[in-house]
Amino acid sequence: YNHSRIRLKLNGLSPVEYRTQAAQA
Repeated sequence: YNHSRIRLKLNGLSPVEYRTQAAQA
């Protein structure tokens, strides 16, 4: 579930934001 959400957010978030989200997961 988290992976899907992060993938969708990756479209709107920058690589840095995506990395922060991945670190939280």
